[in-house]
Amino acid sequence: MQRLWHRMSLNRFAVLGRVGMDLNADPPGTRIEEARAFTTSIGGSAGNIAAALARQGAEAMLISCVSDDAIGRFCAAELSRYGVDTTHLRAVSGEARTSLALTETRAEGCQTVLYRNGAADFALSPEDIAQVDFAPCAALVVTGTALARDPSRSAAFAALARARAAGAITVLDVDYRAYSWASRDEAATTCLTAAQACDITIGNDDEWGLLAGSHAEGPALARHLARQGALFTIYKRGPQGSTTHTADYSFDTPIFPVAALKPTGAGDGFMGGLLAALAQGAPLDTAVKRGAATAAIIVSGVGCAPASPDTARLDAFLRRHQG
Repeated sequence: MQRLWHRMSLNRFAVLGRVGMDLNADPPGTRIEEARAFTTSIGGSAGNIAAALARQGAEAMLISCVSDDAIGRFCAAELSRYGVDTTHLRAVSGEARTSLALTETRAEGCQTVLYRNGAADFALSPEDIAQVDFAPCAALVVTGTALARDPSRSAAFAALARARAAGAITVLDVDYRAYSWASRDEAATTCLTAAQACDITIGNDDEWGLLAGSHAEGPALARHLARQGALFTIYKRGPQGSTTHTADYSFDTPIFPVAALKPTGAGDGFMGGLLAALAQGAPLDTAVKRGAATAAIIVSGVGCAPASPDTARLDAFLRRHQG
């Protein structure tokens, strides 16, 4: 584990995957079909993780593609506003389009309508990865949706290989979205291969069940990967919190009880808060707790990136909930 804290002290993260535009029905509580106004923000797991890292004092860069149009430019501008490095965010022309999501701020019956036909982020190529210097990076985070199609899949595996060669920690957020994949079997095989190549794998019940072949075998696989060379794995169990496994020990972390406005964005915030805390030298259990607190704050607000806390707000939240 010494390698983990030594490398994380670089406090610079590369995040590979999608970014898109979210349209949030406004005011909170409004259903999409009844909305007369929407607020805008960036969305997409990789974009949200990068924003969460930047909000908590880490350097973050996003490796992705967006469409060469107003929505792609919106995403690039918003990422820059959060302090995310967009050097490796490539604009693609033609029929490719940046993802667009219409969503609601509702705790119950929350609807999301996602448009990903010809998704621009799937255009990421190994040639894009060849331009990235991973040597200054603490870690590379790959979000699993990037593995669903080529050339993005090949780019993601190339990035993992280059990051490992440069000494960076490799992280997989399984991020399984069935609509992105040709089949569940293909997703299981591909994501398991990626997990076996990573130092850290994080997923929920469904995602670990996907990798293991059944929900019943998911917990055992999370333990197995940690004992077979991963630095650690995290099995997220929704309202029951999470279980973290290392080669030598395991521990549970509860969620923070909050009045949630929506169910979305928690996983992205968890990843950002966890990695930012590790970069600040926090012990693993403290880092997981800060990830859980970041997730709780995000589900209590509108959007994901806009609701993501900075370090001062996160610290204040933890002081209020230290019992």
